[in-house]
Amino acid sequence: MATVGVIRFPGTNCEFDTVEAIRALGGGAEILWHGDSSLGNVDAVVVPGGFAHGDYLRPGAIARFSPIMGAVVDAAADGMPIVGICNGFQVLTEAGLLPGALQKNAGLKFINAFQTLRVESTNSVFTSAAEVGQELSIPINHFEGNYTCSPETLAELQANDQIVVTYVGNPNGSVADIAGVCNVGRNVVGLMPHPERASHALLGSEDGNVMLQSLLQSVGANV
Repeated sequence: MATVGVIRFPGTNCEFDTVEAIRALGGGAEILWHGDSSLGNVDAVVVPGGFAHGDYLRPGAIARFSPIMGAVVDAAADGMPIVGICNGFQVLTEAGLLPGALQKNAGLKFINAFQTLRVESTNSVFTSAAEVGQELSIPINHFEGNYTCSPETLAELQANDQIVVTYVGNPNGSVADIAGVCNVGRNVVGLMPHPERASHALLGSEDGNVMLQSLLQSVGANV
């Protein structure tokens, strides 16, 4: 069985939700401690949402230096699927694994609400099971989810098909409506919405499962 490692930092609050959602789809999942220097035998990694190290300095700025992140950087370079969700997206940008940065929402308001996302690319480890143009109802829960990058970086993202999902009705001011991006190698993906919170009908949506299924399929899981 393929196993997804979900990293736990002090302040993380979505690790167990993520583990449960992956296991519900038939995948294996285990918690990884941020203070460890090894990923063990996992096949993929999720950096989940929350407030790693209290978001001191800025979100992800301290977590980026946790011992386990050295192993994450090495694994990403070797092609392992790495996904950052919300705070995890912020950590991956701070670590230099994804381009751009996340800043305070337009209007300086915390947003906790379902949003409609549009799949822009299926050429990534987190969207391969979806369809281009598919709309997904997935919640966001953030204050600093406003994606920003230079005009040059935006042009590169567009030219390289690295924008994986966009907002239909931009809630936070993100440039080009960007909700998630991937690296050039397609194996590292970051997004602000929470697919693990849209994994069961009782949560209001099951649309997040197509992303979690994509991740499991990327490591050969039969889901």
